[in-house]
Amino acid sequence: MAPKTIKAALVDALEDLSTEDMKKFVHKLLDRREEPRVKRNRVDGKDRLDVVDVMVATFTEEPALKLALDILRDICCQNVAERLREATAGLTSKPADSGQNQESKGQHRESKGQHQESKGQHQESKDEHFVDKHRRALIERISNIDPILDQLLGSVIQHGAYDRIRAQLTTQDKVRELFKCLRAGPEVKDRFYTVLQEEEGYLIRDLQKQQ
Repeated sequence: MAPKTIKAALVDALEDLSTEDMKKFVHKLLDRREEPRVKRNRVDGKDRLDVVDVMVATFTEEPALKLALDILRDICCQNVAERLREATAGLTSKPADSGQNQESKGQHRESKGQHQESKGQHQESKDEHFVDKHRRALIERISNIDPILDQLLGSVIQHGAYDRIRAQLTTQDKVRELFKCLRAGPEVKDRFYTVLQEEEGYLIRDLQKQQ
């Protein structure tokens, strides 16, 4: 049964996070520079329900929801963010996504038709995606990562992850960091594959020949 309140949906979403991702979530929450700000002693070492209580008390429900969605995307937990967005779609008069997230949704819709058509081509089997099977080769052989990141910004990675990836010293390290954001699920891998076809078409064709 879907949560009856935004607060309940937020608790469910944070319960879905691993311990490591929950630490990242709290770190991003504390790292905000906008007012009102959350004090460290109110969330440090607290459980997920306590963190949600503090967020709702500090921001009220709808702003807390938007902030949670932004943070989840920023720490590469897009799958949790999407479930949260769907769970709260009927609980607020405002769209849960706004600003850059609306742009992200438009990009996602545009790419969805493209990757559905070629789904059989880039999924090696029911369980192994093309980009997972060729992870090592992609890390070693992608030559120009910047335009790929630019296309993925908003749909697969948000600004925090984008800056973190760009800060890596080598192309290989940037691709490795990007792969951390692909753990969200097959849809983000599909989008990555579509962009690779556009930006690294020769590499993709070469890898397909090796299958």
